[in-house]
Amino acid sequence: MTYSTSPEAAHQPPLQMFESEGLAEFLRSANLSLAFSTYQAGKLFFVGVNDKGRVSIFERNFPRCMGLSVSNGAIWLSTLYQLWRMENFLDPGQVYKGYDAVFVPLSGHTTGEIDVHDMTRGPTGQPVFVATRMNCLATIDDRHSFTPLWTPPFIDAIVAEDRCHLNGAAFVDGVAKYVTCVADTNYARGWSDKRRDGGVVLDVATGETVARGLSMPHSPRLHDGKLWVIQSGLGEFGWIDIATGRFETLCHLPGFARGLGFAGGHAIIGVSGPRKDKTFEGLALNERLAAQNRQPMCGVLVVNLTTGQIVHHLELRGVVSELYDIALLPGVRRPMALGFKTDEIRFMLRSGTYERGAYPQSGGHA
Repeated sequence: MTYSTSPEAAHQPPLQMFESEGLAEFLRSANLSLAFSTYQAGKLFFVGVNDKGRVSIFERNFPRCMGLSVSNGAIWLSTLYQLWRMENFLDPGQVYKGYDAVFVPLSGHTTGEIDVHDMTRGPTGQPVFVATRMNCLATIDDRHSFTPLWTPPFIDAIVAEDRCHLNGAAFVDGVAKYVTCVADTNYARGWSDKRRDGGVVLDVATGETVARGLSMPHSPRLHDGKLWVIQSGLGEFGWIDIATGRFETLCHLPGFARGLGFAGGHAIIGVSGPRKDKTFEGLALNERLAAQNRQPMCGVLVVNLTTGQIVHHLELRGVVSELYDIALLPGVRRPMALGFKTDEIRFMLRSGTYERGAYPQSGGHA
């Protein structure tokens, strides 16, 4: 494996990565690369394949980066108090330092610290996201930090209290269809005492609860006619039977899972290592792994949707112990990004098309 570190990471503890045999071929044959975020280490990673057919890793530092989405070839990324839109500055067939995509932070919006989780590009072109600290779905505009779009019916105020830990949204064409909450509580951090079995899935259009009794549900996604959900507190991946509200388990996962994407007949899932926050103690996941004498894993898993088998993985050890979100980059072989701490972003330029005479001349008389 090749691993390209950013200059700002030089003085941090070493990061080790171990991929399963066949991961590079899976990415090559699927004609895609991956991106994943980790707020614990404040890094955005890209996973691709180099010219020698080996897995290639590239990373940049972004403070507390979480929500991650790819829409129309652009990346939307949430950080500690901002949202960034990153555009690929390379044309098809163009290569820069061995990379066929260079994502540049082109525009940002200051949201304040509202704890943005799942996100996507909305129907108007603006981002739509889960503002977890504010207990709502939201977007941005030119005059405000954020604008609420929807709240669960049991939430009675837009306040910075993280009352239910609304954390995930299943989007279709930029519109949220289902959301996940760790509990249907309406007081500050009320969800923290109900994380073992208080989780719910809500229908956004009706506000109705379609499933309950879940353990820290995350990353709801609609794929092939099913509503897929991760039960992070159990370490289970499966789908919700909308008619009955029953959770159908496809497989068990070796860590605290969040972040989900699909490629053909496979799911790509992020898992995290041991959580240091006491809020996450007492989960059935921890009990299962302890009974198996197994340490939680941090990394990316590729799961066969037919068999539930984990067929490929990328394991992270060292400075990175938690992941948040995963995004897929179809048609990109080996991506990279620019950050804010080197001169590259000063001199990487891309001009729009110039049309002579298109600029309007001033009218009237002096």
